[in-house]
Order: sequence, then C-alpha cells, then structure tokens
Amino acid sequence: MKIALPNKGNMVNQHFGKSESFVIATIEDNKIVSVEEISSVELAHQHQGLADLLTAHGATVVITGGIGAGAITGLKQNGLKVIKGASGEYKKVIEEYINGTLEDKDVTCNHHGEHHHQ
Repeated sequence: MKIALPNKGNMVNQHFGKSESFVIATIEDNKIVSVEEISSVELAHQHQGLADLLTAHGATVVITGGIGAGAITGLKQNGLKVIKGASGEYKKVIEEYINGTLEDKDVTCNHHGEHHHQ
C-alpha cells in the first residue's frame, strides 16, 4: 500500500492545495519500507492534476490536514481514500494510520482560508 501526504518539511502540510510537495510512503507488513518526496509546485490548486499525480505514484490513501471539497472530489474520483484533519510529523501520522488510531476529523476548507469544523 502507498500513502500520500502533503508535507512541509517533516510535518503534514495543513493546506493540501498549496502544498509544494507530497511524500509517498510505501507500507509493507504494517511498516514504512520507503518514503519518496515528489514535487507538486506546478499543480497548486489543480485538484484533478494533484489527484492524477498521486495516483500515478501508486497512492491509494491520502492523509491530509485541511482540504477543500473540490480536492476531495478529485481524489475520490481517482479511487483514493481521503483522511482529513491530520497534523504533526508525517511519519507519526502514518504510524497512527497503520495502527488504526488515526481518525478522519472531517475538516474541510473553503477558498477563503477559513476552516469549518463540523
């Protein structure tokens, strides 16, 4: 399984559409076996472009902080599972997902930078 996360250094980027890179973690036997960082600079706010990029790198799950409805739709149309509201160091977040302790916090953003918590 491959998990994609928008990153800012070693942290989960809280703005999916503005992320300049993503990490793609390969998981085997419930362990992270490799992590690669891919650039997404040219795809900022291009929902389908980002979805296609992550799918092309083999991702099946996307874990993110804040994300807008358009991006969620694009990812789901590509068959990707989306988990929202994650924060902290991305390796810890991936380990929480593997261990089944990461919750989807259902956080979505509008295009004005405000966060709506339901």
